Amino acid sequence: MKANRALSGILLACALGVGVGACGSSSTSSAPKTTAPRTTAAKASASASSSAMAESQIKANWMAFFNPKTPVAKRISLLQDGQEFASVIKAQASSGLASQVSAKVTKVTLVSARQAKVTYSIMEGGKTVLPNQTGVAVFQNGTWKVGVASFCGLLALENGGKTSKLPAACKAAG
Repeated sequence: MKANRALSGILLACALGVGVGACGSSSTSSAPKTTAPRTTAAKASASASSSAMAESQIKANWMAFFNPKTPVAKRISLLQDGQEFASVIKAQASSGLASQVSAKVTKVTLVSARQAKVTYSIMEGGKTVLPNQTGVAVFQNGTWKVGVASFCGLLALENGGKTSKLPAACKAAG
């Protein structure tokens, strides 16, 4: 099945604008000006900027994790609790198929300051083989990373839905 081959490939491969809005107000009244609206506007602007930066980092890191040209050590650092999966990532990285598989992120939605929903497609040789997959990115140690739940979900798909042979870290992740 082409999808299973592609999924194996992606796992092998991975084993594998910031917009700032300015807000201000002008007043022609003689009432004293307060800083509360500006502070609120500044916070909203900073929040929008932070969200855009987070979304940009999530997209870049997610695609780097699934990029066969990204060094294995970097891929490990881009996976939540990546050291627990180092042996899996290293083993899969040596496959020839791994060099043909990548991911394309099409949407990132921040769920909280520490979690985001990622919509992505798995590509093989530039062709989409697993479109519109949903994953999770997590903010860990100052970096947005591919969530363990997403990685373990892909591992389970690769194993025909069976979770019994997944790494212990997948079972601990729930």
